[in-house]
Amino acid sequence: MVEASVDVFVPYLTNLSGLLDRAAAYADAQHIDAAALLAMRLAPDMFNLTRQVCEANRHATIACALLAGQAAPATEETDADIPELKARIGRAVAFVRSLPVGAIQASADREVVFAFRSGATRAFTGRSLLLTFSLPQFFFHVTTAYDILRHAGVPLAKPDFLGPPRSA
Repeated sequence: MVEASVDVFVPYLTNLSGLLDRAAAYADAQHIDAAALLAMRLAPDMFNLTRQVCEANRHATIACALLAGQAAPATEETDADIPELKARIGRAVAFVRSLPVGAIQASADREVVFAFRSGATRAFTGRSLLLTFSLPQFFFHVTTAYDILRHAGVPLAKPDFLGPPRSA
């Protein structure tokens, strides 16, 4: 369970932080305000780049907290500049790394309850939360952040999304 949660979320959040570095460098090189990139979205009814980053953080921290049987920290979802978004990613990484490995490992068949913003709840096993809900949600938001930046002209390629090769 740790390999499928913390060990996936941490490197991809790190990669997301790297995408923001690339966005900042692009904004500087093109003499544009980085805030314009952060406000971009792929469609009018989709979240902007800032919110995509916030949602990726949210899904990683909530999933890991539920697996560990602990409360998740509040996710900051306000507008922010690139350094602040990177700091938020850093806090999310630190939080998921701080959780007890044993509790996460033991969560596969344990019931966990995800609470939606609306107040509705949905019960899962730890394994089903992770594999059918949290990981897909997380990767949707990380991928959408990447796609927004690519659409904006930031020179990114698949290795920027995937990050450095990891050993098995």
